[in-house]
Amino acid sequence: MPFLPINKQEMIQANIIKPDFVFVSGDGYCDHPSFGTAIIARMLERFGYSVCILSQPDIRNFKVWLEFGFPRLGWLVNSGNIDSMVNHYTVGKRRRKTDSYTPGGIIGKRPDRAIIKYCNEIRRVDPNGAIIIGGIEASLRRLSHYDYWDDTVRKSIIIDSQADLLVYGMGEKTIIEIADYLASGLKIRDLIFIKGTVWKTKDISLIPNSAIKLPSYDLIRTDKKTYAESFMIQYNNTDSITGKPLCEPCQNEFIIQNPSREPLTREEMDQVYDLPFMRTAHPLLEKIGHIAAMDEIRHSITINRGCYGGCSFCALTMHQGRVIQSRSKDSVIREAKQIIADPEFKGYIHDVGGPTANFYQPACDKQLEFGVCSNKQCLHPTPCKNLKVDHTDYLDILRTLRELAGIKKVFVRSGVRYDYVMYDKNDDFFRELVQYHVSGQLKVAPEHVSDTVLDLMGKPHKALYDRFVKKYFQLNADLHKEQYLVPYLMSSHPGSTLNDAIILAEYIRDIGYNPEQVQDFYPTPATLSTTMYHTGLDPRTMKPIYIPKSQHEKAMQRALIQYRDPKNYALVLEALTKANRFDLIGFGEKCLIHPQR
Repeated sequence: MPFLPINKQEMIQANIIKPDFVFVSGDGYCDHPSFGTAIIARMLERFGYSVCILSQPDIRNFKVWLEFGFPRLGWLVNSGNIDSMVNHYTVGKRRRKTDSYTPGGIIGKRPDRAIIKYCNEIRRVDPNGAIIIGGIEASLRRLSHYDYWDDTVRKSIIIDSQADLLVYGMGEKTIIEIADYLASGLKIRDLIFIKGTVWKTKDISLIPNSAIKLPSYDLIRTDKKTYAESFMIQYNNTDSITGKPLCEPCQNEFIIQNPSREPLTREEMDQVYDLPFMRTAHPLLEKIGHIAAMDEIRHSITINRGCYGGCSFCALTMHQGRVIQSRSKDSVIREAKQIIADPEFKGYIHDVGGPTANFYQPACDKQLEFGVCSNKQCLHPTPCKNLKVDHTDYLDILRTLRELAGIKKVFVRSGVRYDYVMYDKNDDFFRELVQYHVSGQLKVAPEHVSDTVLDLMGKPHKALYDRFVKKYFQLNADLHKEQYLVPYLMSSHPGSTLNDAIILAEYIRDIGYNPEQVQDFYPTPATLSTTMYHTGLDPRTMKPIYIPKSQHEKAMQRALIQYRDPKNYALVLEALTKANRFDLIGFGEKCLIHPQR
């Protein structure tokens, strides 16, 4: 199956006179199931709709919007696989130097706030065209939200972009329903009833009677307590069974969020990943320069989506939901055989997983009938009594992949929830993970070791991680392997004081670890942690918490994690002095730094 057209010549060659949809994306076009643009476009193609891809258009060039003519049914717009502001800026708000989703890694081929910029240009050239926005940037900005880069609360992106309809979540079933209704003759303004969408209106009579009325944009913009309360209503209404419509007044309009789309069945997931992807970047774009994002994913296999881990700093709850959806083993094996047939495949499957590799089934049977619990998490602070802990099906997939001709090694590199591993009374998965699926070092995400901070993060306490570490190295010894652990650690999360950062530094000292990189907490839209950062409150309890906000304090917390780096000496000294931890300055084995000369 050829690539979808990215220019007029290819459109003509595809015998398309007028495309049903023009898909505008901030990424270079890669026809691979790890790219939302490819999935949505191929889904539409499967149902008989023609799609042309306008990849990284230059918004300064008016003619670029006329490449395919105006679409018959509408414009589809996303920023790409990553929020455009995260793509462009570090947590320190410094401009990044490269863009892995652009040919040649060139930064700036998509604009800041890409969806808004793209849609405003489309509206200028096609005032009456239907504009439908989606992807991560739209999904997490669907209602009023704190924006770290402007340090303010911004309106729903459907307002600023002038779009007609917003698709949140993954969108495969939603986009087909939208396309079918548009093809039947309904206008985009009539599509106010579709699950998994957000729309706007000035007509109060159109608001669903069952809608929960949220505080207005003007109120949450000026009152942080109200902002936190509003976010928790949104957070607790992400489930397709229990979720209610939400209505947010925004000056002279109302933003309506319809309940979320039901999760895909296993058969539907298989159908998505059986679509005829070319599994690489479009050759015309590769001629311009290599798209580095393809390197790790080209020979990787996604087997699930959704996550019930409940990490406060993660947006998965708001985007993919908490119900696990997974593919059948047959579907996974079919994709593996496609990878094996790739002439560039060297025998190594880079990853078999998803948002959380070892979540292969819903957390409990009750979720499928009654929806997820709105008042408690599945794993934190302790595992729910209804939690099903079972790696059997995932392990069966890994074992089958290992036996395929042409495969030398199958790695698991996406996140493994170590707490879920520890809750499994059967050690088979843990043992085989260590024996067959680690590439010299296993990356895990304790994130911190202060239980106070871990509670705010929604992560398990340090004692469980210590047990995991002990068991990991014991398994390595039993299997006569020398493999290492690389813990992901986060500095400056809401609630983390200098004392908490010092606790983490002491832990790093005690395990002899020298982290090359440290992730500062990044306040991205629509997470519990970002709400904490903005409001100074834990929205789950409404209790005040400490927020490290100044760039200088964040630099001190980051430096403490890398206290061995001579460049960080002054910051570490200042932090220890400020915390009155002079016991850690000296020549003893427990000291972090030496005194100044």
